[in-house]
Amino acid sequence: MIIRIMTEGQYRVSDDLLDELNKLDNEIVRLIESGDETKFRDVLGAFTSKIRENGAPLDPDVIVESDLIVPPDDLTLSEAARIFSGEGLIPD
Repeated sequence: MIIRIMTEGQYRVSDDLLDELNKLDNEIVRLIESGDETKFRDVLGAFTSKIRENGAPLDPDVIVESDLIVPPDDLTLSEAARIFSGEGLIPD
């Protein structure tokens, strides 16, 4: 699976990581709904860190279609509300 972190680059990650990312994605949706910006930032940071720690960065000169596009860590709560709607980035 190829995941792009916007403004950063692409990572090749194992499909096995999807369940862990989906749990974090669902938590992000709940935090947006509750308006807890501090906790939201923590969980979004954990989400992108999980990708970086478990993925292999792709060569930026190679163009590969991404299976999932993730916003950067500096996303605001109001911006996130438009992106992480419904089921979030990863459908259940």
